[in-house]
Amino acid sequence: MKQYGKLAFMVMAAWACAGAPAQAQDNAAPASVWAGKKSSWLALQGGQRDEVFRFAEQYKEYLAVARSPYTATAEAIRLAKAAGFTELTRPEQVKPGARLFLPARDRAVILAVIGQQPLVAGSHVVGTHHDSPHIALKARPVNGAARDGLALFNTVYYGGIKKYQWANVPLALTGRIDTTDGRTIPVSIGFNPADPVFVIGDAAPHADKDLRNRSYTEVFKGEELDPVAGSIPGEKSSVVAEVLRALKDKYRITEEDFVSADLHLVPATQPRDVGLDRGLVGSHGQDDRLSTYCALRALMDLEGTPAQTAIAYLSNFEEVGSVNNTGASSQLLNTAYARLVGGQKGAQYSELDLRTALRHAQVVSADTNDGISPLFPEATEATNAAKIGFGVTIKRYGGGFDANSEYTARIRAILDQASIPWQTHTPKVDVGTGGTIGRFMSQQEMEVIDMGVPLISMHSTFEMSSKVDVWNFYRFMKAFYAAR
Repeated sequence: MKQYGKLAFMVMAAWACAGAPAQAQDNAAPASVWAGKKSSWLALQGGQRDEVFRFAEQYKEYLAVARSPYTATAEAIRLAKAAGFTELTRPEQVKPGARLFLPARDRAVILAVIGQQPLVAGSHVVGTHHDSPHIALKARPVNGAARDGLALFNTVYYGGIKKYQWANVPLALTGRIDTTDGRTIPVSIGFNPADPVFVIGDAAPHADKDLRNRSYTEVFKGEELDPVAGSIPGEKSSVVAEVLRALKDKYRITEEDFVSADLHLVPATQPRDVGLDRGLVGSHGQDDRLSTYCALRALMDLEGTPAQTAIAYLSNFEEVGSVNNTGASSQLLNTAYARLVGGQKGAQYSELDLRTALRHAQVVSADTNDGISPLFPEATEATNAAKIGFGVTIKRYGGGFDANSEYTARIRAILDQASIPWQTHTPKVDVGTGGTIGRFMSQQEMEVIDMGVPLISMHSTFEMSSKVDVWNFYRFMKAFYAAR
C-alpha cells in the first residue's frame, strides 16, 4: 500500500511538472506585439459603439448617392455647402477660418479650411480618389447583330476587375450626356425599385461544356460584358432601333449625342449591413469612396481654425493610372495651391512660394487595401497583412514607395495620441502590388504616406468594410487635420 502511494505521488508529480510548461505558455505574453492585437470593437468605450453605427448609416447614405465621380463630386459639394463651405472665386476669401471648395470639371473637387499659419509654413492634406471599377458604354452603345432578338449595350470595362463577377448582377446606368446645344443631361436608370435594370447574361450549366476550360481570368472576355438593353421589337423596327428610340425620347437626344456622353454601368444594389451583428458595410464603390467620405466628413467636422490649412483632395481616374485633367497626375492640386497661396501673398506671390508650400505639405494618401480573405488567406502573407476590424492601415510596400521613417513616426504619434487602433499591410512578395495617388504628390516634394483600411472582396461588385475601421479612419483624419 505504501509502495502504491509512493508510486502514485511520483506519477502525479511528474504529470504536474509536464503540464507546467504548457500552463506557463498559456499565460505567457504573446511572442510579438502584433500577435497580441485585438479587434478594434473590443477597444470601444462608453457610447462609442453607438457612434460607430451612426457614422456607418451616414456613410451608407453617401454611398447610395455617390455612384460615379460625377455624382460623388456633386454630393461632396452639396454636403460641404451645408457645412458652410463656399466656392473660391476671389483671392480675398483666403483668410484664416475660411471654408472653401474648388470644383474641377464636375468630376473632382478640392476642399480647404484655411489655417492660422500661411500655407508656405505647412498644410495637412488627405488625398483620395472617388472613381471605382465599373463598366462604361461605348460611343456607339447599342448592338443587336445576330443576338436572336435581344439588344445589348456595347461596353468597355474600367479599372481592375474580375470580369465574371459582373455577370448576372442587376446593373444601373448612371452618368451624363452633353449635347451640342449646351445641355447637360443627368442619367440615372436602375436605382429606383420601379426602374428597369440591365444584366450580363451567362450560359446555362446545361449548355456550357465548350466554355468550361476557360481560365479563371477569362470566364468572361472583355467583349462579352454586354448587358441586355431591350427585347421588344417594333412592328416595323428592330429591337436595337426601339432601344435607341426609347433613350432618344426619354432624354431628347440624337444618337450622335452618345459620343459626348459619360455613362457608367454599376451595380444597382443598395448599400447594406452584412452579418447578423451588422458589423460590416457591403456596397460597390468603397474603393475608394470610403476614404473620400472620411476625408470629407473629417474636414467638415473640424472645429475652429486649425494651425495649418487642412485640405481634402478628392481626385478622379486613379483606377486607370490617375490620367486626364481631373486625375492626380495633372496639375490640378498645384493649381489649387497656387490660388490659395496667391490669395495669401497677393501681388508678392512668386513661383517659389508655391514650391515652398508644396514642399512643406504633409499628406496622407488615403486608399483602401485588401484585407486577409477568410476563404483565400494564402493570397496574403499573414504576418504582414491587414485584418478586417483591426484598425487603420499603414501601408509598407517596399521598392521606394514607402514614406520616410521620420514622417511615419509622426503619423504613428498622431494615431497613438488619439487612441486609434492601427496595423500595417505589405503585399505578398512577387504577388501583390502597391501605390496609389501618393506618388504624384511625392513628385512635388510633398511629404506623403499611404494609409487605408482593409476590404474583403476588393474591386468586386459588393465590397465589404468594417464599420469600426471606417469610423477610426475618420477619427484619424480629423486628428491629422488638427495636428500642429
